[in-house]
Order: sequence, then structure tokens, then C-alpha cells
Amino acid sequence: MPAHLSARLCSLALSLFLIAFALPALAGPFEDAVAKFANDDYSDTDEAIGVVASSGNPLAFPIISALQDGRLMADPDSKKVYVTGTDGKSIDAATGQAVASVPDSASAVRLNNRLRRSVDAALGSLTLQSPDVGTRLQAAQSVFKSHEETALEPVDAALAKETNRSVKAALGDARAAILLFKPDATEVEKLEAVATLKGRGDQEALALLTGMGDQPASVTKAAASAIGSIQNSLAVWSMVQNAWYGLSLGSVLLLAAIGLAITFGVMGVINMAHGEMVMIGAYTTFAVQEVIRTRYPGLFDYSLLIAVPLAFVVAGAIGVLIERSIIRFLYGRPLETLLATWGLSLVLQQAVRTMFGPTNREVGNPSWMSGAFELGQITITYNRLWILVFTLAVFAILLAMLRYTALGLEMRAVTQNRRMAASMGIATSRVDALTFGLGSGIAGIAGVALSQIDNVSPNLGQSYIIDSFMVVVFGGVGNLWGTLVGAFTLGIANKFLEPVAGAVLGKIAILVLIILFIQKRPRGLFALKGRAVEA
Repeated sequence: MPAHLSARLCSLALSLFLIAFALPALAGPFEDAVAKFANDDYSDTDEAIGVVASSGNPLAFPIISALQDGRLMADPDSKKVYVTGTDGKSIDAATGQAVASVPDSASAVRLNNRLRRSVDAALGSLTLQSPDVGTRLQAAQSVFKSHEETALEPVDAALAKETNRSVKAALGDARAAILLFKPDATEVEKLEAVATLKGRGDQEALALLTGMGDQPASVTKAAASAIGSIQNSLAVWSMVQNAWYGLSLGSVLLLAAIGLAITFGVMGVINMAHGEMVMIGAYTTFAVQEVIRTRYPGLFDYSLLIAVPLAFVVAGAIGVLIERSIIRFLYGRPLETLLATWGLSLVLQQAVRTMFGPTNREVGNPSWMSGAFELGQITITYNRLWILVFTLAVFAILLAMLRYTALGLEMRAVTQNRRMAASMGIATSRVDALTFGLGSGIAGIAGVALSQIDNVSPNLGQSYIIDSFMVVVFGGVGNLWGTLVGAFTLGIANKFLEPVAGAVLGKIAILVLIILFIQKRPRGLFALKGRAVEA
């Protein structure tokens, strides 16, 4: 055999040997880590997560995301790993090449609770460098919750580049959480971590500090001090949260009671059907949204603005009709009025059941009333905030109407002295009808607001009628300022009693306190001089 031919054959054999045996050995650490997912061993999977996440490979995020969602498939026979996309297409996890199909022998890579924490930390690390501020913030928060040691280096790298104040603070918190549980962190680092978590001061920081295990004496002492400080701070914020809940409940009670304060104060009518006016307003909102959903979906965000005047007109018109057909024949007979309006409330409930059915109806929140935001350590929902603003606006408009309009002047005159007002030429029967219509209309727009936070059903009004009467009696019959103070006082008192006594006992306690208060001040907080005094 010629020498040159022998040399070529040797080269060819060597090349084949390298292709068959040597090249797989030259695979990089990323490919080696991906292959470990096929070992079906939790330790290998944990190691693979760390290597893949820190590799900087563009396939790292799809692989870890697929692992979290159960879409990372491993074939134990060929040791190949595949990423199955949400669209049904699959790729080779090591190379990114598309594959026609995943072998039948492949199965999803298994996870346990420890691995799930590792996956959360890895995903947080991978998105810390995202150009989107919201994504970076969410990633930092994810790392804070998992506080995996492997995320420390990516957090430090992201912290050095971060310019957004909120994200930078979240990254600092995440770094502190990691260092607190890092076995080889120095005592100084742990003390700084405790100080950072103390500054954060929320429930998550408290949970980390209370669960950090054995630490040096100085760290344990600092943590104990931080825990006490956070607990005191959270107690104060809890009171603030209860006060906000009380204001929120008070605004609902004020909306439901303000119309009743007008009719009860001016006319002396115990209107048990007032809650049904609230219900009618809520169903008007439902009807408006149904029309908008089916015909003008682009106007959905304006549905409440359209529903408010319609609910006022519909409920007000029904109120005038009730006064003209029933109430005006029963003036001076409070028990008969009470029974008649109670019977009327049952009729209205049944009419609504016949028209709309007995089940709850869905009334959606416009986009500007959806969601919530954090203020310190309390959560404020936009729908409750807008209802509070709306309630105060209605109250201000009503006060202006009573003070600066002819109808308001006549209503105040009739309230203070009906016989004198009649002798001065005021048509008291017309004032009665308009007053009842006004009170019912305000109850209708209260129903618009309540549809955003409560179930719209035929029984909606019954949930608020008793509380409305308590507010009116406690504040002072016919006095709007008394109704305002009474609503917010009862709302806040109720929310502070509920955690102590429970919802039912809290309401009973409020009722008992009101009864005792009325024994001392029969006319309420702010009593008006008028027909009640003359009587």
C-alpha cells in the first residue's frame, strides 16, 4: 500500500473516531446541563437549573419556563430534552432546532417543592435584565420570595445597572433576603440584610425574619428588634386599613341612607320600600350594560356615566308615582305607612324577579374602576375609592341644591314648619311628591354604585334598609350633616368591632349602642327644629 494512501486512511479513521466519540465530549456546559434533565434525578435537575439559568444562552428562559409549566419533555432512551411550545410546536432544548414531534417515550421533567423554588428563582434571575420596568420589578419580587442563593450574582449585576427607584429598592430587598439565608454570608452582611428587611416592614419581611433559623448572637438580637418594630408598625397599619374599610362602608351606608334622610325628615314617612329603589337603580345599571355589550361594546367604560342619570330618572319617577298613588293617603298614620311600603317592597321584588329572574345578575367594572394600589401597607381598590368620591360629590350637590334652588328652599321651609309654609303659598303636596321623588332618585344612583361591589339581585335593597334607618336615626332625622357623620361613624365602628366580636356580634353591638345613645339623645346627633318638635 502506498504511504500516502495509508496516511489518508489513518486521517479518515481518526476523523470518524472524533465524530463518533470525541465531539460529544466537547459539548459545552450548557448542553451537558440540558442533558441532565433526562436523568430523572432531582439533584441533577436542580444542578441543571442553576447552570442553564446562569449560562446566558438565549434558550435558557424558554427551557426554565417550560420546566415550570410542565412543557419540558425528556426522553430517557436518547437522553434528548425537548421544549414543547404553547402553540404545540417543539424544539430541541440543547440546540434550539425545530423537531417534527416529541418521541412517545418522552415525559415531562418532574419537580418537587424545592425544585419549584429553584425554578422561581431562576426565572427571576433571567428576567432581571429585561428592558421592561414591570418585568424587572416582578422578577425582583420573585427572587425576594424564593431567596435562592444562586440568584445573588444576577441580582448584584442587575443592581449595579438599575436606574429605576422602585426596581432598585426591590432588588435591594431581594439581595437582603438572599444574604439572610446564605450560610457563608458574613455577620456584617446579615446585619445589613436585617436592617433592610426592617425598613421594608411588611408581612413578607416579618416572615423571613421569623424563619431565618440559627444565626450569630448579634444577628439574632437585631432580628428580634426588627421583628418587634415591624409588628408594631403592622398593628398601626392594620388600624389604618380598618379605618379605610370603615370609610368605604360608611360611603355605601351614606349613599343608601341619604335619600331616606330626605323623605323621612321632610315627610315623616317610614318608607320600607326605600331599599327597592336602590335595587331598581342597580338593575337599571345592568340593563344599560346589557344594551352596551350587545350593540355598542366600545362604550362599556362609559356605562356607569350613562347609568347614573337614567337610574335617577327611573327610580325618581317610580318614587313620585308611589307618593301620588299610595303615600299621600297615609300621612299622619306611620304604622299604616310602614305596612303599606313593606308590602310595596315585596311587590317590587317580585316584579323584578319576574322581569329579570331570581338569580344574581352580572354588572361589570369599567377599566377605570378595576384593580387596586398599595399605599404604605394598606391596599385600596379603585372601585371603593371612586364610590367614596362619588358619594361625597352627591352629598355636596344635594347640599347645594337644598341651599341655592327654589325647590330646596321650599323643602327646608316644609321641614321646619309645614303649616307656616302652606300659609305662605307653598304647595306642600307638590313638595312632598318632588321630595319623595328626589329621595328615591338618590337611592337609584346609590344602586348604580352598589352594583360595583355587591351582587345585583332582587334582595339587594334589603341588605341596606335597616342600616340606613340606623344611620338616619343616629345622625338626626332630616339633617344631612348628621347623616354624613352617622354613616361614617357607624361604618368605622363596625369595621373595628368585626375583628374582635365577629360580623354578627359586631352588628348587634352597634345596634345596642345606638339604642343606648337614642335613650340619651332621642333626636340623634344633630336634631332639627320642625314638625317633629311641634308634634
